[in-house]
Amino acid sequence: MKPIALAAALALCASAALAEPTHVMVRAQSLDAKFIGSQMGGVQVTLRDARTGKVLAKGLTRGGTGDTARIMRMPRERGAVIAGGDTAGFDAVLDLKQPTLVKAEAFGPAGSPASAVQVSSSLWVIPGRDVAGDGWILTFPGLAIEPRATPGADGSLRVEAKVTLMCGCPIEPGGLWDAAQYGVTAALLRGGRQVAQIPLAYAGRPSQFAADLPKVRPGRYVLRIVATDTRTPNAGVVEIPVRISAR
Repeated sequence: MKPIALAAALALCASAALAEPTHVMVRAQSLDAKFIGSQMGGVQVTLRDARTGKVLAKGLTRGGTGDTARIMRMPRERGAVIAGGDTAGFDAVLDLKQPTLVKAEAFGPAGSPASAVQVSSSLWVIPGRDVAGDGWILTFPGLAIEPRATPGADGSLRVEAKVTLMCGCPIEPGGLWDAAQYGVTAALLRGGRQVAQIPLAYAGRPSQFAADLPKVRPGRYVLRIVATDTRTPNAGVVEIPVRISAR
């Protein structure tokens, strides 16, 4: 091998040897609730070099929502870990040669795309210094809504909505997420104008809310469902098209 080629090969080897595999645990936590994992389809996480935009790792958070008592009930001391071995997360392995400002872009929950939001954050990651334990926690505000609309024979509309925290945690009377703390409304829009609105009441099963919208003229509408929490910034909005036929 020629001296120049040999020197280039040695330099390449030396450069490669400098890279250290570094674990970065990324978790997505629902605001005022638990972690977003497999139950809700996980959260799609992309890690980039914040300077160059190069993708360093991509993946979904997988696992359980975590220990309810540890996360939601027990007083938390500084430095105490709240995530267990089966708590949802994405364990990325980055090959870094130097300290790198990493940008996390996360979108989810993947299993409820109509309610998904994007969260981003940046963190300096040092080669060989794993980000472990609770890891890098990204907070997801919002409420996940799964709507259903059933037109009645008289031109009315039966509206049902499953409303949960972004982790899928249930809302129910007297529960940890008390139904009395949440407001859910349904509105019909036509041509961008609201033509009817009604509150949805708790329907007797965890996270289920329902009501009958009054009779309206036949036609195509947009059904908008809004859910809010009176004690936190959490809110959710979904819109679906509905058609009410003449009878």
